[in-house]
Amino acid sequence: MSGPAHPRVVALGGGHGLAATLAALREITPLVTAIVTVADDGGSSGRLRQEFGVLPPGDLRMALAALAPQDGHGELWRQVLQYRFASEGEMAGHAVGNLLLVALWSLLEDETAGLDAVGRMLGVRGRVLPMSKVPVDVEADISRRVEGGDVWRTTVHGQRRVAVGDGRVDAIRLVPQAPPACAEAVEALAEADWIVFGPGSWYTSVIPHFMVPGLAAAISAARGKRIVTLNLAPQRGETPGYTAADHLAALHAYAPGIGFDVVIVDPSAVGDLDALTALAGERGGRVLVRTVRAPDGTPAHDPLSLAAAYREGFEG
Repeated sequence: MSGPAHPRVVALGGGHGLAATLAALREITPLVTAIVTVADDGGSSGRLRQEFGVLPPGDLRMALAALAPQDGHGELWRQVLQYRFASEGEMAGHAVGNLLLVALWSLLEDETAGLDAVGRMLGVRGRVLPMSKVPVDVEADISRRVEGGDVWRTTVHGQRRVAVGDGRVDAIRLVPQAPPACAEAVEALAEADWIVFGPGSWYTSVIPHFMVPGLAAAISAARGKRIVTLNLAPQRGETPGYTAADHLAALHAYAPGIGFDVVIVDPSAVGDLDALTALAGERGGRVLVRTVRAPDGTPAHDPLSLAAAYREGFEG
């Protein structure tokens, strides 16, 4: 079965994981929309969010940079967007793209208009949207076994603290609960041929999309095929000790009733293929085991290999 020559693809996530997905999808189609988490509270994004009350711009900036064309114009502006100031003063650590987005949001008084303006400057053919126009926080219940076999439990507030926590995430919540979905993101999901989730920080970049009621409903109702890209390794602070099946089970727990057509996993990251296959099959999906790890052995996805896996997963 073959799909459209230029499928409309929506990718949901945040940070480096979403950037890897977008780099792969850019090889397939120009019609890519990124829907990005808005929970970052650390670094430059956290400082700007606290000072101006805006969406954290960092993950949105990274998505725009990932979609920038590889020609001279696009590459130059991508470097400008990603440039960080190195100094001992108040500008230290700020990325130019973060400051540019905050300025445009103030001038245009609309987050999507500001993102679209930067996209035009870069020559991006796709689009980058926030999952909500309301900044959110992630709150997690974390546990770990301590000396003597007892279980230590605590609640951690904020994406940055969850991501570096010493334990295992038992549950997460968004604050505020049930934030409104970005209307343009809901529209993009309704029009999508393919919808991609992961890789990335499972509890702070991937799962939060399903906790926005408007997005969850749009994902459930969407006609497009849904694909999950599993991580190459467990992540300290979020998924320590997780198997491939554990990752999918966690996603199922926060996406009740939503099936995933294809689950992509690298052979180096799946020691429980039978369990993963059975779990995917419970919701009508199949597992595609393909080498998508970067050839240098680092825990990063190779864009061309991932693009090939996406083509096979959606068109096969």
